Amino acid sequence: MRNAGGRPRIPEGQAILELVKPVATARSDERAYNGAVSGGKRRRFNVVLIKPSHYHDDGYVIRWWRGLVPSNSLAALHGLALDCAERRVLGPNVDIRIDVVDETNTRVDVPKLLRRFRQDDNFGLVGLVGVQTNQYPRALDIARPFRAAGIPVVIGGFHVSGCIAMLDGKAVDLDRARELGVTIFAGEAEGRFEMLLQQAAAGTLEPDYDYTKDLVDMTGQPSPFLPLKYVKRTAGTNSSFDSGRGCPYQCSFCTIINVQGRQSRSRTPDDVERVVRENWAVGIYRFFLTDDNFARNREWEPILDRLIRLREVDKIPLGLMIQVDTLCHRIPNFMEKCKRAGVTRVFIGLENINPENLKSAKKPQNKITEYRKMLLAWKAQGIFTYAGYILGFPADTAESIRRDIEIIQRELPLDIVEWVILTPLPGSEDHKVSWSKGEWMDPNLNNYDFEHVVAGHAKMSREEWQQIYQDAWPLYYSRAHVETLMRRAAASGVPLMRFIKAVVPFMTMVPFQNIHPLQAGLFRRKHRSERKYGLPRESFWQFYPRHIWDTITTNLKLLDTILWALRTKRRIERDPNRLAYTDQALTPVTEEVEETFDLLTVTTGAKAAIAHQKRVAEITHGKPGSHHHEAPSVPREPPLTAAE
Repeated sequence: MRNAGGRPRIPEGQAILELVKPVATARSDERAYNGAVSGGKRRRFNVVLIKPSHYHDDGYVIRWWRGLVPSNSLAALHGLALDCAERRVLGPNVDIRIDVVDETNTRVDVPKLLRRFRQDDNFGLVGLVGVQTNQYPRALDIARPFRAAGIPVVIGGFHVSGCIAMLDGKAVDLDRARELGVTIFAGEAEGRFEMLLQQAAAGTLEPDYDYTKDLVDMTGQPSPFLPLKYVKRTAGTNSSFDSGRGCPYQCSFCTIINVQGRQSRSRTPDDVERVVRENWAVGIYRFFLTDDNFARNREWEPILDRLIRLREVDKIPLGLMIQVDTLCHRIPNFMEKCKRAGVTRVFIGLENINPENLKSAKKPQNKITEYRKMLLAWKAQGIFTYAGYILGFPADTAESIRRDIEIIQRELPLDIVEWVILTPLPGSEDHKVSWSKGEWMDPNLNNYDFEHVVAGHAKMSREEWQQIYQDAWPLYYSRAHVETLMRRAAASGVPLMRFIKAVVPFMTMVPFQNIHPLQAGLFRRKHRSERKYGLPRESFWQFYPRHIWDTITTNLKLLDTILWALRTKRRIERDPNRLAYTDQALTPVTEEVEETFDLLTVTTGAKAAIAHQKRVAEITHGKPGSHHHEAPSVPREPPLTAAE
């Protein structure tokens, strides 16, 4: 039996190790084609997969010596391309050569790539992979010289898929790609990449492919995989894969639910084991699981059980980061199994602490009355937390945001908070509503990076909104509060060096380089040719002295921050009472304590949430309720309704 890509499916329970040995051997030396075929003229088909970065405000591409966040889209497409190469889908006399470029850590050397294509009579394909809205202008600039040379170019990712899934097929700026002759591929590539290569080789690529309504079965699909030399270009040698896709919730700002769907689709535990073993065979064992909500993956428990076995029995030293929702602590055994499987970090879509804002975003599943329970439960496992927090919901003002930051610092046992500006991304309901009404949205797609204000707000001017975003970073990541975070981490058993590595980019990137930490890296690298299309190339004497000076001064500031963090770490570790540290955020949850917290008393929505929870408790228990009663477990996939 075969999957959609033609690869034999792994029978349930069959030993994975023997199945991955030949794959691991072939991939360890990073060959995408091999073997000789007698008879007939041999040809080479070049597949170049590029994950674009995007332009900074200075007009230059954001690129680093080492990036921080691995590209799952690039790993997934590279795995599909390897599968096609190994099965020789273009025929026995055609070798498929694969190159991958993650522009966040590698220069797209267009002249070099063009020479390579010319050597093979332009026989090949350039794939612009996982292109987000803010990366779309850069992607078109990369495509332009390849199309001028007559080389086929295909673009995919959330921007084109979201626009086609939610809009009219032309918005937003999709015709700019069509005018260049770039093929638009909307939807998922599994089971279709082989066809795409065959049509590119035959010169019969269509201008558009739309699979947004045809979601793939993930069972038995080729493993996401990047060779070690590419993975080493991320700090910490991290790779990524998705164990599942789809999220049941209906958040109005989200594009994922409209591109990957709302039904849980999952790889099997055998599939996940194969992914891990193929990577472990070349020395990769730290992963970011990119499931939008791993806690709602129908197969979360058997997948965690398999990862636990790999870690505890087979001694693969897994280190994992996952994304979850704010109710995952109510799932029996979920957190405990995450810990045993090697989860060290979790990302939580906290989004806001004002229930009125959460309601406006169609995110009623986020209960602020559960936030402290959930965060303390992760603390109890020694796992530290990242939280996404959105600035600019309808009830927000600059003053209320400052107040909320103080409440978060004082009352929530959070570690890392990622501040973002509410952004109507193409593919989201928010964007579709504004687009349908003809409301103003910034026409510069490069600004849709969660760092720039791109829409209007009823209570803040664009300047006020932008400024409070800039201020949020130094407000939360003051040295005094970071020391508090380190003391909480030490008391919870989190290694402080690991914490420092995580927190330093969030302390420094926005104040020092005006770059969001999720676009961060080590040592900014610029090239004079990597400037936004239409801007003039600066002279040697304009460009290099400024770049060198900026590099020196920025890294001196970074070094000062690191040295301060190391001194603070040493002081905390020498404190004999460090394990006994406590503060308001670490206080156990009880009714009497919670009702004194500003989190649950400052806003009208918070007061209403408490009153509602008490009424529910009274009805449930027949007596005046409290909000520390045992909550029922949450089903693995809630119904697809606006209500929880």
